[in-house]
Amino acid sequence: MERQAAGLLKDGTAARVERGINPGCWSAGHARRKEICSVKKIIIIGSGIGGLTAGNLLAQKGHDVTIFESHRTPGGYTAGFCRNGFYFESGTFGLEASATVFKAMKDIGVYNRIEFVRHQTRWVAADFDGVPGSYSEFKEMLYSAYPREKQGLDGFFKETDRMVAAMGDMDKPIPYLYSGVPYLVSIFSYLTGAIKNTGVMKKYGNMTTSGFAGIFFEKDSKLYRMFSRTGYYADMAAFLIAGAISGIIYDYWTVKGGMQSWADILADNFQKQGGRLLPASRVERIITKDGAAAGVLCNGEKINADYIIAACDYKKTMLNLLDQKNLISEPMREKIKTAPVSEGVFTVYLGLNMPAEEMRGQMLVPHVIFLDLNSNYDITDSADERFFEKTSFNLYSPSMVNQDLAPLGKSSLMLQTTVPFQWMQNWGGGNRELYRQLKYKAMETMIDRAEAIIPGLKGAIDYKDAATPLTYEKFTHNTAGATSAFSWNPKKRFYKNTMGIEVKTPVKNLLIGSCWANQIGGVPGAISAAYRCAHIIR
Repeated sequence: MERQAAGLLKDGTAARVERGINPGCWSAGHARRKEICSVKKIIIIGSGIGGLTAGNLLAQKGHDVTIFESHRTPGGYTAGFCRNGFYFESGTFGLEASATVFKAMKDIGVYNRIEFVRHQTRWVAADFDGVPGSYSEFKEMLYSAYPREKQGLDGFFKETDRMVAAMGDMDKPIPYLYSGVPYLVSIFSYLTGAIKNTGVMKKYGNMTTSGFAGIFFEKDSKLYRMFSRTGYYADMAAFLIAGAISGIIYDYWTVKGGMQSWADILADNFQKQGGRLLPASRVERIITKDGAAAGVLCNGEKINADYIIAACDYKKTMLNLLDQKNLISEPMREKIKTAPVSEGVFTVYLGLNMPAEEMRGQMLVPHVIFLDLNSNYDITDSADERFFEKTSFNLYSPSMVNQDLAPLGKSSLMLQTTVPFQWMQNWGGGNRELYRQLKYKAMETMIDRAEAIIPGLKGAIDYKDAATPLTYEKFTHNTAGATSAFSWNPKKRFYKNTMGIEVKTPVKNLLIGSCWANQIGGVPGAISAAYRCAHIIR
């Protein structure tokens, strides 16, 4: 599926990188360039939120920065597209860690140009239907729905209350966004919260959500299914409530103009500072010299650089893009190759002949979590042909956040669920007709089930399409369409420190500036990686 920008990029399609410093960049950034000891030529691969943040921060310092983007528009997973007048988010329709995001946008100077909007979330299952405005209301909803499970809920929430309290002290911008004395002050605050969280992490840090839920509820009970499926599969138990549920309740946001507008604003600001964004320019190779990154090959042309920031997939950077494979030791290559990644998603995009008032009457709020707690399914079972008949899923309507994102008198809707890795022999085993059939059947099944929330949905459809993990891999180049870097399973870590940001690589002057610098990735991981790269490149 091709994506179209919701906003327009500055003219940069025909631009090509010049060797050395582009004289045209000096007019806008001359004063800043004089303040630094030497101008570095920097190449960034990828214009997702990490690449755009790093590009802006480094251009502010006066460096000569070029971003190569394989797609026609910036954004990566934080992007969107239009079809028949309907705007849809490509993949991500919400963000958390707002303190980190907002500080970054203020540092870059674009915060006032972006209208962030708080999400309200409706939780729907056979036994409950509510829009909890607080963690307490969420608990009350479950106690009311499952009075016979009071003992289990008491024990469960006794532990998760500790998690929420401990994580609450850490609800500030991530320390990586600071340097010098402010960094020391910030890290002290985080360490204070971490100390309070030590008991929780020691007890549950290596436990999965299903293992944690199994302590309090019978396996295959409704509450066991609910909490073992919340977040990513086999997520870390310590993040279950504090990160997943309380985050959705208290700190879940979107962008009123759509995620693509956010990416476009960052791209525009980057170019106004003298940076170059080259869309439709896929890097074919990272060129090294004497064990250090020295440039890239794009469209058959070699472009030199002092630093390269891979704001893209870690695995493909290290295994496919490097020109000299021996720069990565064989044990490390094997570790990278076998490291599991976060699950992919299947997304249905619907343009509806349904006015905003009717849509709001059905949905109540733009974001709905539909939980099927009666069905027993295993997300690790890639051969389960009936998976989409049983899975829980999210509904999200961009036009309910902003009516301008759909034609007058109409509405937009997205249906999204996490899917098993390589479902049905990786969606047909390369057979294009079988792929089409599987995609269509999955789409129709999810539409049928969404009628439980929006009666008459099928009859209101003007436009429909869907994206599989293969679609996401095609456009973002993330391995297996991974939505958030490496696996969240605490037993399958690639990095030892779950919360650390690892931007340095075995290759000198090659840095990781995307969510892949962090075990659990996401928007805050990508932004933190961008700052770490900017701090290293002086």
